[in-house]
Amino acid sequence: MLLLAVDTATPAVTVALHDGESVVAESNQVDARRHGELLLPSVDKVLAEAGLRLEAVTGIVVGVGPGPYTGLRVGLVTASTFAAVLGVPVHGLCTLDGLAYAAGRAGIEGPFTVATDARRKEVYWARYEDPRTRVGEPAVDRPADIAERVAGVPSVGQGAFLYPEVFTDARAPEHQSAGALAALAAERLAAGREFLPATPLYLRRPDAQVPKNYKVVTPQ
Repeated sequence: MLLLAVDTATPAVTVALHDGESVVAESNQVDARRHGELLLPSVDKVLAEAGLRLEAVTGIVVGVGPGPYTGLRVGLVTASTFAAVLGVPVHGLCTLDGLAYAAGRAGIEGPFTVATDARRKEVYWARYEDPRTRVGEPAVDRPADIAERVAGVPSVGQGAFLYPEVFTDARAPEHQSAGALAALAAERLAAGREFLPATPLYLRRPDAQVPKNYKVVTPQ
């Protein structure tokens, strides 16, 4: 087994190779505006570090969000393209689940909250009983509106650090790790668990929209 994992649903552009037992190589860069520029060089970097070629990959793992529209689709399109070219399966995982799994590796047992930056003064978030067990579906809300629901438990993810008045016990990890995402995928593959399709988990409409009542300038 050799899994190539990518996630661009958060400001982190993160890529990792996992051989079914451990992470072979990993690259993490935080830049919310350069997902498209950084992702492929990061893939090249981890392959070179591992001394492997892309053809050695047996499966693709991708974080499907939730996340902002543009950044999220960079990783999904890249993952789907790699899978099609290589003729290997692509395994979708919720980005918040990857962060929760990473939190477990950092020593958090649960219950706890994962929150990422959704912009517009909102967060994508979910509650977890433990690093492998999410309670309900991911949601997007203003932090103040969920203060009572996240009170009294630790929180991980950038969203927790952005709103300390609500997430009063913010802890690492702050950013997504493809290494943790790949490790979670390897564990689920070994257990015969199902994965999400490699389609974006959008919880609201994209920021960029076609203007209403725009003036037509082409000939009728």
